Amino acid sequence: MTKRIDPSWVVLASLENPQHDRCVDLFRRPDGSHGFEEFRRDPEDAGAWTPVSYFSGARFESAAAALQAARAAVPWLVAD
Repeated sequence: MTKRIDPSWVVLASLENPQHDRCVDLFRRPDGSHGFEEFRRDPEDAGAWTPVSYFSGARFESAAAALQAARAAVPWLVAD
């Protein structure tokens, strides 16, 4: 797991940009709430995902609500 994603949280989806250097993880916490976090991957970091925002503290009632919030907050993440 990457930083800012607690090991007890279940990652439901990792959505990457076409360049594969940005990612948004959608996750579910043990209490049933959902959230998301944005990461970047740079060659100088040996390909490790590094958090770039502080979205993981926000709580949503569903994965769909977390995804909607992620799309509103992360400019490169567009609707499918």
